Amino acid sequence: YVAGGKAGVLDTEAFVKRGMKVDYASQSGPMLVVNGQIHPKFSAGGTSLKRRNGVGIVGESMLVFAISENPVNFYDFAAFFRDQIGAKNALFLDGSVSSLYSAELSRNDGFLPLGPMVAVVK
Repeated sequence: YVAGGKAGVLDTEAFVKRGMKVDYASQSGPMLVVNGQIHPKFSAGGTSLKRRNGVGIVGESMLVFAISENPVNFYDFAAFFRDQIGAKNALFLDGSVSSLYSAELSRNDGFLPLGPMVAVVK
């Protein structure tokens, strides 16, 4: 979510409990990391390998978006957010149709018909 110039990642229950007025929010799931812990339903060595993307919150309100280069299971993707990025909370956004366009990275994955999109405009 984005509210009043700050951003965050919360599970639905926490979001509803806060009764926030937001400028933008998206619901997806599952949560990958909640309060610094990998989602308890994920297991190391899981066999569901897909290209994945997600968003995590670092510090008070810095959003970090990540997309896997190769197929990965939920546990390893969650561990990346927690251990490499330092995200206290992270949310899975999408799987097999994950794509990224970034002029800075000279990256254009090509686009299948996509649903939700997030853009950073400077």
